[in-house]
Amino acid sequence: MGQTYQSIVINTPVDEVWSAVRNFHDMSWASNVVFRVEAVGETQGDGVGAQRLLNAAYRETLLELDDAARSFAYSIDDGPSPVSRTEVGNYVCRASFRPVTEDGSTFVEWSSTWEGNDEAVSKFFSNIYVALLRGMKNSLEGGSKGSRLKLVAE
Repeated sequence: MGQTYQSIVINTPVDEVWSAVRNFHDMSWASNVVFRVEAVGETQGDGVGAQRLLNAAYRETLLELDDAARSFAYSIDDGPSPVSRTEVGNYVCRASFRPVTEDGSTFVEWSSTWEGNDEAVSKFFSNIYVALLRGMKNSLEGGSKGSRLKLVAE
């Protein structure tokens, strides 16, 4: 089984970070990596089962959303190589957001597991998740704000 793990500390209170990232259909905090989010189906972005298409390439489904624990999990159902459904199965990402009590910042953990094509997927997504976390940090710490992504219904 393949896996990745990335983490970062964001100098913003956890409730502000969680509020910005909990909507599955809004990735404006990651405009350095995600330029288009298309909602697929009728489920709202905070509803389990919500689906999206990222950058017209990656089809994903929200599996869990826990406001009390400030965490979510989603699957990557299909995409281009190396994560096409013929190459990879059971791809699940988990993200959690915890307060750092010493200074009021937020500790973010982002991990994923999958079956098949381990080395190629690990290398590919490790770089993407590092960029996502850096984008989140920059956006939420008051750095250059990314433009709001246009949500497109499919």
